[in-house]
Amino acid sequence: MTPVQDSAHEAKHEAQHEANAPGDSPKAPRAVSGRVVRTRAGGVSLRVRGRVVAVTAALVVVLVAVMGVTLATGDFPLSFGEVVQALTGNGSPLADFVVNTLRMPRLLTALCVGAALAVSGAILQSLTGNPLGSPDIIGFTNGAAVGALIVIVVLHGSMAQIAGGALIGGLATAFAVHLLMLGRGLQGFRLVVMGIGVSALLLAVNSYLITRATFQEALEAQAWLIGSLGNRLWMHAGAIGLAVAVLLPLAFVLSRRLSMVELGDTTAMALGVDVSRTRTVLLVISVALAAFATAVTGPIWFIALAAPQVARKITRSSGPVLLSSALMGAVMLAVSDLAVQRLFAPALLPVGTATGCVGGLYLIWLLINESRKSRA
Repeated sequence: MTPVQDSAHEAKHEAQHEANAPGDSPKAPRAVSGRVVRTRAGGVSLRVRGRVVAVTAALVVVLVAVMGVTLATGDFPLSFGEVVQALTGNGSPLADFVVNTLRMPRLLTALCVGAALAVSGAILQSLTGNPLGSPDIIGFTNGAAVGALIVIVVLHGSMAQIAGGALIGGLATAFAVHLLMLGRGLQGFRLVVMGIGVSALLLAVNSYLITRATFQEALEAQAWLIGSLGNRLWMHAGAIGLAVAVLLPLAFVLSRRLSMVELGDTTAMALGVDVSRTRTVLLVISVALAAFATAVTGPIWFIALAAPQVARKITRSSGPVLLSSALMGAVMLAVSDLAVQRLFAPALLPVGTATGCVGGLYLIWLLINESRKSRA
């Protein structure tokens, strides 16, 4: 794409976003903000918006602060100096054990899972054009839970096998939804409604599997279904970290095409985008991110639904902001886990319970807000 095409695309994207906002009257196209950065040859150009950069930098600062507080506070409080020494290998044996064995794996797992869920939700919301387009609403998360429960209850598998079962379950659910919509296109409202139906069916399957389990298996399955970051080790952090390291860069590379797909099939194809292939690849990336995250921690609600929308609002972006969404998701889950650890100690409250309560309230507000917009 040439610089001229890029600028025209950005202007059209923002104008269409403003004109099609639910409940609003058509507005005049606003001026394209930001600075366009080009290569020397001029073949590649990128518009950098100051607000997006500022918000991203602020999220990084907040994330670093949350990490510092998480590593320094708890049953064994440490100074920030002791934390830094432990991280660099120069700390005392006690500080090294507390920071590097107990707290750091859990923290890194939270950051990676939060980022994965947020980007998964951002992709689905962009593809469907619907704020309810989230893996936990559409049913992909419940599909991953079914796969994990089958491994726990039927196959009596290990943690690695449970993670594999969750991944297969999530991908199988996405494939089933795709078959149900075959020939009708990936339309937002239809996908959300179809996904809600599939999600309800999968919840029934989960309940059936638990009734067929032994008492110990039922306890293990129920504990996993709540969604928790407790007792997470380096193998958990390494597994989700590897998934994020592979999938997030792919999502970031395709974010430009994702923003073009938001303009509509006709416009996207005119800009040279293979719409069908782009949607399929992005959908697979989204489902894989949600499935890997669910495999490591169990279902954690609210993050995939809310983080992308909050990121869009604070950046005031007309298109998907995947990097800001990833940082927002990491911050949300890390803060939620820090809160349940410090506010409810010594009780062991799973983070999935806290995010589920907040997410339920957010979903009610979102539905009321969307209903008001549709009547306006």
